[in-house]
Parts: sequence; C-alpha cells; structure tokens
Amino acid sequence: MSREIERKFLLKSDAWRELADGVAYRQGYLSTVPERTVRVRIAGDDAFLTVKGRNVKNTRAEFEYPIPLTDAEQMLKLCEGPLVEKKRYEIPHAGKTWQVDEYFGDNRGLILAEVELDFESEQPEIPDWIGEEVSGDPRYYNSNLAKQPFNSWAAS
Repeated sequence: MSREIERKFLLKSDAWRELADGVAYRQGYLSTVPERTVRVRIAGDDAFLTVKGRNVKNTRAEFEYPIPLTDAEQMLKLCEGPLVEKKRYEIPHAGKTWQVDEYFGDNRGLILAEVELDFESEQPEIPDWIGEEVSGDPRYYNSNLAKQPFNSWAAS
C-alpha cells in the first residue's frame, strides 16, 4: 500500500520566494468524505487522479495515477465546490523537498509549506522561513479549502 506522511506549516517570511519557480495547479474533489478523498489535479501540463484515505496522525493511504489532460479537464467540471487554485514551489532543504503552495481565488492570501516524511516520528530540519505548524488543523486540508475557502474563515 502506498502512504503519505506529511507535515504542514504556515510561513513567517517571504525568503522562500527566491529559491524556486512555481508551477500552476488546479484541482477539484469528486469525493471529500472523511474516509476518502478523490482528487483530480492538473499541474502544469500533467494531470492526475488521486485517492487518499483517512488521516491517522500525519499518515494516510495515497494512490495517485497519471491521466490524460483532456480527461482531467472534463473531470474538474464534475467536482464539488470551487476548484483549488495555487502555485506550487519545490524547495530542497537538508535532504527534503519542501512544497510551498501559494493559493489564489477564494483561498487568496493563504501560503502553506509541507514536507513529506519517510516515517511518522521523523524530525526534518526546519528552514528559517517556516512558521507555525498546522498539520493537525483540518481547515488547511486542500479538500476542506475547496468546501470552506480560506477567505470565508481567516478574518474571523
């Protein structure tokens, strides 16, 4: 079984911006029930269908498959809620690749960093531009950002 172990963080500075170029992402969700999410994603010129299981701490089952771009465009029209639009930057740091997502649309103003780990208790070296950890806060899950965008709750 494929699995994903990741931690999410807010950022405390813009120092990361000079470290990478970004790729535009559009993604939507065909299912967002707690037991599973089914995501359609277009990243640049590539497209993927991803199935993820329920989170247990920072770990969950994950299965991702490349699909034709034209199929992804059609599937995005079937998705729940607004699409999640963002630009992703991949930044190497101390043997890990940090992914920084700058959101647009209804999630404009939100910038998150995440790092994938090899095992649950792994402690990666944290870059200076990383701020508060939000791994356990479901508001920051992309599937929830599609249903309850950042701009609907950030000001409260």
